[in-house]
Amino acid sequence: MSRDNAFDLSELDDFTGQMMRLANKQFPKEFRKFIRIEGNKLRKVTVAKARQSVKKKTGTYVKSIKRGKVYKYDNGLAIRVYTGVPHAHLIEYGHRIVTKGGREKGFVPGQQVFAKARKSFEGEFVQNIGGFVDELLEKGLRR
Repeated sequence: MSRDNAFDLSELDDFTGQMMRLANKQFPKEFRKFIRIEGNKLRKVTVAKARQSVKKKTGTYVKSIKRGKVYKYDNGLAIRVYTGVPHAHLIEYGHRIVTKGGREKGFVPGQQVFAKARKSFEGEFVQNIGGFVDELLEKGLRR
């Protein structure tokens, strides 16, 4: 594909970033609320992916998936979805199966639950941001 047919969306990305920073300054409560709501949606998607991926249903892994608080990150606001169980990294990234004698029997591949959830939620998140910016513009014009 030649360079002439490519789209340069960097200005649009800059504009969207400027709009989100403006929203954070003009409507901080609404912006934090939006981030929390999106965090809840991401948590639901992550729990659904965990239920699909994890074969052993003890319940502690799925129940431990939580949404964190809104915090400042790279000149903006962020929220995270996490799990606190000690064996979560084994499910996420995989682990070796080792006998008591120390012999390796095999390897269980990681399920990549959080990565899959993040990837499947990206499209919905972009649509939600567009709706949120439209809503803020409407509120700003009514003022």
